[in-house]
Amino acid sequence: MNFTKMHGAGNDYVYVNGFVEERDWAKIAVPVSDRHTGVGADGVIVAMKSDKADFKMRMFNADGSEGEMCGNGIRCLVAFARDNHIISSDQNVVSVETAAGVLKVESIVCDGIMSGAIVDMGKPIFAPVDVPVNLPETFHQAVPTLNFPLDVSGQEHSLSFVSMGNPHAISFLNDDVDDFPLTIIGPEVENHEMFPNRINFEIVNVVDEENLKVRVWERGSGITMACGTGACAVAVAAQLKGLVGEKVNVHLPGGKLIINWKKGAEVMMEGPIETVFSGVWLDKDNDD
Repeated sequence: MNFTKMHGAGNDYVYVNGFVEERDWAKIAVPVSDRHTGVGADGVIVAMKSDKADFKMRMFNADGSEGEMCGNGIRCLVAFARDNHIISSDQNVVSVETAAGVLKVESIVCDGIMSGAIVDMGKPIFAPVDVPVNLPETFHQAVPTLNFPLDVSGQEHSLSFVSMGNPHAISFLNDDVDDFPLTIIGPEVENHEMFPNRINFEIVNVVDEENLKVRVWERGSGITMACGTGACAVAVAAQLKGLVGEKVNVHLPGGKLIINWKKGAEVMMEGPIETVFSGVWLDKDNDD
């Protein structure tokens, strides 16, 4: 199986051309993503045929679970599609079908190489039933829900809930996010019974009105260097709480994403793309 490893702000995936390759993607994502015995990645993303858009994106987390969308992944997937002639290199705006809807991606090209992209991430979703999150009756009318107290490991965490086609729980901290025990609290939040589809968990420091510092526990993958949908959800929640303006630089361990959002409109995300290497995966379970 031919593949290319790429990353957007450190959020790395293995990309495969599903127009010519056919596998049990959920099954193969686990060994491929393993950082000790596989290629090593946060998951696998496949470009496939679509009857709604230029092509379709399917993304699988490192544990084999399928996610609705990946903001960093969709940028890289468009570059992958250009390089593999799935779309024309002259096509500047591309439509991509995802489980979160059809999204538009505008390429940023420098010297003939796609170095970044601007993605129309759609409108944020706040209704608890659509995030989804099971809230007590007293919170059912809280849309958006920005300060829900959740007890985890004997400590109360104030959470904001936003969906960008996939679910996010966001906690704004006074202490440095680098000191937060994310490896302990992250999986407990992700798998809490109030989240029927599990959830992505972001912790945030407000640097100033234009800058946020963020770490991410990604559903199905654990700690990741960045999360595009998470950056969007964080910027939206921060603006609703009156902490930032409409344009925000979200600083993640792997790099910076620029988020623009006006209330009632779509969230626009800008970020980088980088190809790491290409190779061939020898699938021992496949007779081919």
